[in-house]
Amino acid sequence: MSLFSRALSPLAPVMILPLLMVQLPASAAPLRKAPAAKAATAAAPVKATNAIIPLPLNPVLPAGQRLCMAKTPEGLGYTMLRPATGPTPAAADYVLVNYIGYLAASGAVFDQGMQASFPVNGVIPGFSKGLQMMPKGSIARFCIPAALGYGAQASGPIPANADLVFQVELVDYKTAADIEAMRKAQGGAAGPAAEGATVPPQ
Repeated sequence: MSLFSRALSPLAPVMILPLLMVQLPASAAPLRKAPAAKAATAAAPVKATNAIIPLPLNPVLPAGQRLCMAKTPEGLGYTMLRPATGPTPAAADYVLVNYIGYLAASGAVFDQGMQASFPVNGVIPGFSKGLQMMPKGSIARFCIPAALGYGAQASGPIPANADLVFQVELVDYKTAADIEAMRKAQGGAAGPAAEGATVPPQ
């Protein structure tokens, strides 16, 4: 027994007695033990598996995440997943985005990027039109028909005539004038043009 517990032991009955005399209100729920089955399940060990992960690792998104709620007159589908307010970028502006692109038919992911920067008019038409609908801080899903994507031309993992879906978060955007001012302030250093972009160009 430690010195601390020895010093307190004579006081323990005096301190505990008033606590035992306090009655619980009638509405108080009785304490319940957790079912034994749940406790046993939680403690079950994880077993190793010999399954080989196919490469490249491309997740497949469910059908519900391949649909959009509204459509523009040009045929671009869209759903605002996290609306925001404020001005939106113009075609000549530069954006900073987090995005994931996947095929509408299968849900197979073909591209994704974090903190990607590029000019709004430097990507496929559907993506560009979608960006121009987004205030800073918003997240949207765009359902891009093949006519606003790559059309009849295949591009890497994207087959010909493929409808595409993108989830896009607009982190920030700058005008061409802002970019030029930043370049001058940095002594002519290169700006954020398409060098960091992995979104396929037009």
